[in-house]
Amino acid sequence: MAEEKKEAAPKKEKKGRKKEELKKAGFAANIEEGLESKPARLKLRFRKEGVPALMKELGLKNPMQVPRLEKIVVNMGLGEALANAKILESAVDQLGAITGQKPVVTRARKSIANFKLRQGQAIGAAVTLRGDRMYEFLDRLITVALPRVRDFKGVSPKAFDGKGNYTLGVREQIIFPEINYDQIEKVKGLNISFVTTAANDEQGLALMRHFGMPFRQ
Repeated sequence: MAEEKKEAAPKKEKKGRKKEELKKAGFAANIEEGLESKPARLKLRFRKEGVPALMKELGLKNPMQVPRLEKIVVNMGLGEALANAKILESAVDQLGAITGQKPVVTRARKSIANFKLRQGQAIGAAVTLRGDRMYEFLDRLITVALPRVRDFKGVSPKAFDGKGNYTLGVREQIIFPEINYDQIEKVKGLNISFVTTAANDEQGLALMRHFGMPFRQ
């Protein structure tokens, strides 16, 4: 029994040191669950500043009426993948690096003879982000990626769908710092859709502005 206790003690000390190292790196004590110490900073800022500001701007009396961001869908269409499967593989890897989440391969719903497309054939990749990961992606998009667009003058405020949801088209995936320009075979575009609880486009526009989306004037 004494020997077993001696063996257990070093393991406990080692685990304790590992926790301390992770705490210094910015992680919480509950590292077993893989949770970070704090929610995404954009999420915290929206709760503290965005909700009261939107209530005042939109004339809402209840905080629960304030529009919120539900999810972000990042989609990359790849017509070239019909002829070259490697393009799809690289796109999946790049989309995973950009979003921090494993993409889902999207497939054709029906066959189209003119495009030599068969039902079930892989034609792209998509990622649906929710929670803290969604806010972290939006934060990186606004503060890091979009300012790297050449001659950037802001995004269009007219790309709402009538129900408060916004879609942004990005022509080059290389604006994201996670992508190594020297390792890509081809520059690809992607679509980013912001799904909100807004009742209309006016509320959706106000919501995205409070997140810091740089709309053109």
